Amino acid sequence: MATIARCLRVVRPTAYSAVLRNSASRTIGARPFSMTATNAVRKYTKEHEWIDLSGDMKTGVLGISEYAAKQLGDIVYVELPEEGKEVQAGDAIGAVESVKSAADINAPISCKITQINLVLEEKPGTINQVAEDDSHGGGWIAKVQITEEGLKDFEQLLDAKAYEEYTAEEGEH
Repeated sequence: MATIARCLRVVRPTAYSAVLRNSASRTIGARPFSMTATNAVRKYTKEHEWIDLSGDMKTGVLGISEYAAKQLGDIVYVELPEEGKEVQAGDAIGAVESVKSAADINAPISCKITQINLVLEEKPGTINQVAEDDSHGGGWIAKVQITEEGLKDFEQLLDAKAYEEYTAEEGEH
């Protein structure tokens, strides 16, 4: 019986070997399907927080800006917000402490805190390394659910260019 099975494999190649043979002749790169872009829109506050809104404008990620992280110096402690808490724009939701000073983290818009970045409890210096990174290992502070009021607040924030101009002026003083 085993001999018959070996003979059949030689005559009829497996589907996997057929895929390998076919893919070897094609170049790997472009995918034949498309995806809906979920590009986030990032804006900043004059208090140096940032928020990324998802493409559907229902969720977001927030943190402190790279500029703020540089101004604070080596961050040694991060007080994270409370999950499930509903906050208004400007409310203090946490704090960062560095070797130089301490600063509050304010909610850039009205929202509900849905998740916090627990990595910052163990490694608060992550903010210094990747302050504006909203990925798994980044320095983001919280993930949020956006309210209607929060969308209105978002419109009042600074885009990247306006924030860059603001911090350049602030650095001159």
